[in-house]
Amino acid sequence: MNNDLIEIDGSFGEGGGQILRTAVALAVVTKKPCRIFNIRKGRPKPGLMTQHLLGIQTLANLCNGNLEGDFLESKEVKFYPAEIRPKDLHIKIETAGSITLVLQTLIPPAIFTQSPIKISFDGGATDTFFSPTTDHFRYVFLKILEKIGAKVDINIIRRGYYPEGGAKVEIVVYPLLRPAKRDSREKASKLKSLNLVERGKLEKIIAISGASESLKTKKVAERQMAGVREILGKLKLPIEEKVEYYQTKSPGSQVCLIAEFENTIIGTDSLGKLGKRAEDVGKEAALELLKEQKSEACLDKHLADQILPYMALAKGKSSITVSEITEHCKTNIWVIEKFIEGNFKIEDNLISWNPIIT
Repeated sequence: MNNDLIEIDGSFGEGGGQILRTAVALAVVTKKPCRIFNIRKGRPKPGLMTQHLLGIQTLANLCNGNLEGDFLESKEVKFYPAEIRPKDLHIKIETAGSITLVLQTLIPPAIFTQSPIKISFDGGATDTFFSPTTDHFRYVFLKILEKIGAKVDINIIRRGYYPEGGAKVEIVVYPLLRPAKRDSREKASKLKSLNLVERGKLEKIIAISGASESLKTKKVAERQMAGVREILGKLKLPIEEKVEYYQTKSPGSQVCLIAEFENTIIGTDSLGKLGKRAEDVGKEAALELLKEQKSEACLDKHLADQILPYMALAKGKSSITVSEITEHCKTNIWVIEKFIEGNFKIEDNLISWNPIIT
């Protein structure tokens, strides 16, 4: 293992938790230790929050690594990864911390194992602010991951919303690696390059509107769907509607719209909150989807930065078109290039990865 610490300034660019998540995940895959400082420096509450802390501690457990500075509100951590030992992981989240953000830390290393890894969440939020909803995660992100050879199953036992959380979710991450031949330590990755530049024709839109059981008398999920219909209904698009209610610890609601094209999937989501009309939650997601659709890109702006590490870990060159090059995207590129030999190139809305072959 390389003992030189890769230095990562957590205040660079967008300056959020994505820097930490990407850095520690790639540290495990590449076996390169790192020091991350100025963690979330520009945020109202800087340093490690619950979901960041649980993510890196669980990752250290998975790879038998050593962590320094792993406590709430810590602004610097040092991480020394070791060899991954597949095991079941149980994560208890006492707050409404985002489950999907914790998974961004764990999935990249977990796919580079020899056997499946089960991750169980007790507590936390399935659908909360400033993070992907679980529907966007499973119906958009995981479907794109399948295109490059990664398989992850998710079972939502109970939804969780802010402020109580209380979700129950089970994840199974399946390995990419073929068993090593005889005594060889070479690990042949099956992660395929990703080339999504033409999305093809629209096949259908799936609209999912969900809310807590306590909001059923107010018909919140139906009203959210009415908002979606008001925007998308005029366009005569093929839409499959799903209205759902769940038993949850705190009231909440969400809408997710998934547009399936011949070659790709894009999605948008929106969350309900106190004082926000249910119809407006649906309209918000629908207007965002129209904007994404007009871009003619293969990946929506929220998915683009999430998929970049997998492009760099795959064999060969990859190219994607994205609806918007966000600060998240640019920041994630900066982090990835510190761990993996190669470079990203941005031309208009096209992002290409070119590995350096050694």
